[in-house]
Amino acid sequence: MTTDAEYIAAVLTLYADLPDTPLRPSSADQSLARKLFTDAVPLPLIESALLLGALRRLSRPAGLPPLPKIRSLAYFLPVVEELLLQPLPDGYLDYLKLKLRRLSA
Repeated sequence: MTTDAEYIAAVLTLYADLPDTPLRPSSADQSLARKLFTDAVPLPLIESALLLGALRRLSRPAGLPPLPKIRSLAYFLPVVEELLLQPLPDGYLDYLKLKLRRLSA
């Protein structure tokens, strides 16, 4: 069982480790992570949403202007909501991790 502090720390670490996110999450990011815990959003779903959102940004066609940096964990809420409605298949999280490593290299 994950405590609220462990959950919040995990969400904020996952967020800060992504490309184009702040090195230090804001107090608003901390509040949102706490709300996700209160709403009982599973941590693997959060991780999947963060990775999927980051991959969508990184996989844009070449030649398009660069996107601005992500400034808030709230940027990923639409992906969280998407995955709550339609969860990813088993094993897809591992695929997302591998894909992000390849694109970030």
